[in-house]
Amino acid sequence: MLQGKKILLAISGSIAAYKATVLTRLLIKEGVEVKIIMTAAAKEFVSPLTLSTLSKNKVLCDLAVNDSWANHVALGRWADIILIAPLSCNTLAKMAAGLCDNLLMAVYLSATCKVVVAPAMDEDMWLHPSTKNNLNQVIAFGNAVIPVESGELASGLTGEGRMAEPVCIVQWLNNYFTPHQPLLGKHAMVTAGPTYEQIDPVRFIGNYSSGKMGIAIAKELMLQGAEVTLILGPTTLATPEKLYNLIRVKTAAEMYTACSAAFSTMDIAVMSAAVADYTPVETQSEKIKKSNDTFSIDLTKTKDILKYLGQIKRIDQLTIGFALETNEEEAYAKKKLAEKNADMIILNSLNDAGAGFGHDTNKITIFERSGSTRHFDVKPKEEVARDIVNTIIKLKNALPKN
Repeated sequence: MLQGKKILLAISGSIAAYKATVLTRLLIKEGVEVKIIMTAAAKEFVSPLTLSTLSKNKVLCDLAVNDSWANHVALGRWADIILIAPLSCNTLAKMAAGLCDNLLMAVYLSATCKVVVAPAMDEDMWLHPSTKNNLNQVIAFGNAVIPVESGELASGLTGEGRMAEPVCIVQWLNNYFTPHQPLLGKHAMVTAGPTYEQIDPVRFIGNYSSGKMGIAIAKELMLQGAEVTLILGPTTLATPEKLYNLIRVKTAAEMYTACSAAFSTMDIAVMSAAVADYTPVETQSEKIKKSNDTFSIDLTKTKDILKYLGQIKRIDQLTIGFALETNEEEAYAKKKLAEKNADMIILNSLNDAGAGFGHDTNKITIFERSGSTRHFDVKPKEEVARDIVNTIIKLKNALPKN
């Protein structure tokens, strides 16, 4: 419920700023105390006087007016949430870069509360790679994004980029302050990142996995109430705060041992790590010198973690795996689903732009044991994680109780 909440509405320069009047009225009807700040560009689209009348608070536009100072630190600490709606392309770029040249940015950079943005721009601007990079950076900072809508744009074109309607924004805020956590009390195990299989003290067999997808899934599971154990291969990425447990491993054998030890207490296991299929038979204690024109290493198969978990799981446990393929993608994913006794396989194809290792985006297809198949468009990995976890919740609700 929004009754009694304090919301700082920040309006940047977009034609969608006219919707701020409706948004302010809806928030007031919900019992919210609303304060408003605007950029200079926003004043070209909507009157500060109108918004001041609706909010019953003075609208602030500048850091200082004559001998009066707008205390941006106090504003950032006063609010329960800062809502930037509309978020223009320009203000988005400033947020991503950390620029501070107006009151809105000063408040944003000194905020101690949650910041949520509702972007608004023309489709070509919205789809531009720099906009996507800036949006991903803002999300990585911990800010939330209310998805844009598709429809008629100010340019006269039709497409993505419309700011979410005020009623939808209010609903988002209601959901935020009264979150439903369907995985509350559940334990989830997530593997992420690569494994390094040592050849000698300075060389290893590895892969290009960054761990971004697995970490995003761990975060989303936590948002849905789960207590998450993250088993993480070698990566420099920051890990989520308030993890139930963080286990760092290096090799496939170490990951197998960690997963085997933890699995019995888990309700959900998401195997998103890129575990090496093979490891050297022998590890050299000294650096191998370059001497011959050719050099060979004997390799042996690593233990198949997902298959092992599929063999020992109880009827009330879920196992989820990933398949990264380059050819015959769906056939291999379905084969893996059956052979590993998994409940769900998430397919990435390296043939899809924006999918695979290292990207901030991903494009997935989800295959369920029931035979259901769902294709998703390219999205930021945080949104991909939401799609995956929503499917996990659906499958978990359908499981028999132990």
